[in-house]
Amino acid sequence: MKEPTQQEWFRYEKGEARRMKTAMKRQTKTEFHGTLPARKADAFRKSDKGHQIYRLQDGTRVPGATTITGVLNKPALVKWANNLGLNGIDSSRYVDSLANAGTLAHYLAACELLKEEPDQSYQDEFSKVDHDRAANAMLSFYNWQKQHTVEVVASELQLVSEQFRFGGTCDFIATVDGQLTLVDLKTCKALYGPTDEKWSQVAGYAILALENGHKITATPRILRIGREETEGFDYTEMPEPALQRERFLKCLELYRIQKRLEGRPE
Repeated sequence: MKEPTQQEWFRYEKGEARRMKTAMKRQTKTEFHGTLPARKADAFRKSDKGHQIYRLQDGTRVPGATTITGVLNKPALVKWANNLGLNGIDSSRYVDSLANAGTLAHYLAACELLKEEPDQSYQDEFSKVDHDRAANAMLSFYNWQKQHTVEVVASELQLVSEQFRFGGTCDFIATVDGQLTLVDLKTCKALYGPTDEKWSQVAGYAILALENGHKITATPRILRIGREETEGFDYTEMPEPALQRERFLKCLELYRIQKRLEGRPE
């Protein structure tokens, strides 16, 4: 029997991944109540968390939650970037590639939650590597869906706090297994315990959701979906919610002090 070529193996594995994805989607239990807005690709581009502009009702520009928590030290990230450099890998380009895959996975997850067909022209903007990593993340997302009953309330919800003067975009709010929950989607390898800065971001999103009338009844969670086949997924409850909220507000205070020292507006 002739040994398959590398290209033939690739086509086979790609077909298997597609069949697995279809099978998983058929087993999910996501339900929808009320009218949900369509998630268009152009709107998704504009809602990218790293570039979204948030304003108060009077037009004043305010920082986003992700920008605010950027004041925190990230020792795990520094070590990871150093290891990449020791192996001859350009950490900036590698991070950009991972970010692209994460953006695509977030878009596909939003489409899945809203039962919307993804925009092919938007998907074509990403590389094959981006698609491969996003596909791995989505397989983990479908596995999570299969294990829970999800009733979506809102997806990619952009909010602003008039009280604390900051904004943010919540990935989705949903009733998960009977509890109204704020869920933040992270495409990363791992969460690094209660001191991980990602939890402070989620605490910021919870502040936004509550101030804007979303009566969250369960502790916010992070749904981590890995971009590599071996990374799987975790659905983790926020540790020490009161302390995470306090840390976020301290980050906001420090961010504003730094801006004043730089002589720049917020």
